[in-house]
Order: sequence, then structure tokens, then C-alpha cells
Amino acid sequence: MSARIQTLAKAVKENPDDSFYKFTLALEMLKIGESSKARVLFQNIVDNDPEYVGVYYHLGKLYVDLQDNEKALKTYTKGIEIADQQNDEHSKAELKSAKFDLELELD
Repeated sequence: MSARIQTLAKAVKENPDDSFYKFTLALEMLKIGESSKARVLFQNIVDNDPEYVGVYYHLGKLYVDLQDNEKALKTYTKGIEIADQQNDEHSKAELKSAKFDLELELD
């Protein structure tokens, strides 16, 4: 396990309500092929901090990678709603683009 992952895991343990640490650790888990651990971390953020808009793109993409397109579409849609509520046009555009690409792939 890399020093970065160990540091982030310790930060998550010491700050269990901090979504940023969980999010960053999940991204590191993806880099080393630990998609199931990343999914658990991302889902924890969605469940406990649903306003953390950045998680929806990455969780949706992970679902696409896991070939769970239904969950991916639902995740992107929820993220678009959250981004819209927050007037976060950048995140909203990213999520809409990812959703559109997936829908095209499914047609």
C-alpha cells in the first residue's frame, strides 16, 4: 500500500465525516484497481453527504466500468439534480455529458 493511501486511510479514520478524505481515498483506490473499495467509499459519501456533487460523476463512471448501466444512469441523474440545485454549471455539464454518452452507447 502506498504512503499516500496509508495517509488518506488514516485521515478517513480520524475524520469519518469528512467527505473530501473519503473521496480522495476512493480515487486512489481506483488507481490501484480496488474498485470495490472505491465504490463503498463513494456510496458512503452519497449516503451521508448527498450534497457532495463531485462524487456523482466518479461513482457513475465506476458503475459504467462495472457494467451496471442502470445504476450509472441513476447516479448521473441524481448528480445533475444536485448540481442544478447548487448552480454548479461545470459539474452539471460534466454529468450531462457522461449521461448522454452512456445513453448513446446503450441505444
